[in-house]
Amino acid sequence: MGKTYELHVAGLTRQLPICKVNDHMDIAAFIMLGDAELTVACAAELLKKVPEFDVILTAEAKGIPVAHEMSRQSGKPYITARKGEKLYMSEPVVVEDQSITTAAKQKLVIDKKDLDAMNGKRLLIVDDVISTGGSLHALEALAAKSSCTVVGRACVLAEGDAAERQDIVYLEPLPLFFH
Repeated sequence: MGKTYELHVAGLTRQLPICKVNDHMDIAAFIMLGDAELTVACAAELLKKVPEFDVILTAEAKGIPVAHEMSRQSGKPYITARKGEKLYMSEPVVVEDQSITTAAKQKLVIDKKDLDAMNGKRLLIVDDVISTGGSLHALEALAAKSSCTVVGRACVLAEGDAAERQDIVYLEPLPLFFH
């Protein structure tokens, strides 16, 4: 087994595999998908820290489980920005996103009816990890196309310099590994 990073979050411990991003940096891969115990615990802890909200917005990625669970526990709905246009979208609205874990630019798409559902609402943006803020920026760009008010930005882990940000709520920092 390769090198791992021991993470303590929401009263649980997980061993995260260390993965090479490039010749100068590695990251600890945090994957909530399939870890129901971790998802439930992190959602409960985040709900204690976030401001009052009416709806959650997340990207179609690894943040879906925590957004779904926060929705379930709070009784508030969530909307997922998709990675591409879907046939059911009558008026897709598109923004582009650059993430540390993805080499190419990604699209995030939301149907206008979902934007309309966000109008006048207090919006909480949720993701699993915030690192460079690319996905967060793309979600904020989508939210700006409605008349909602972004009341918070929440994630389970703040990676690297994101842990210094004052505009996000997170449970634990996640280091980057430089060499």
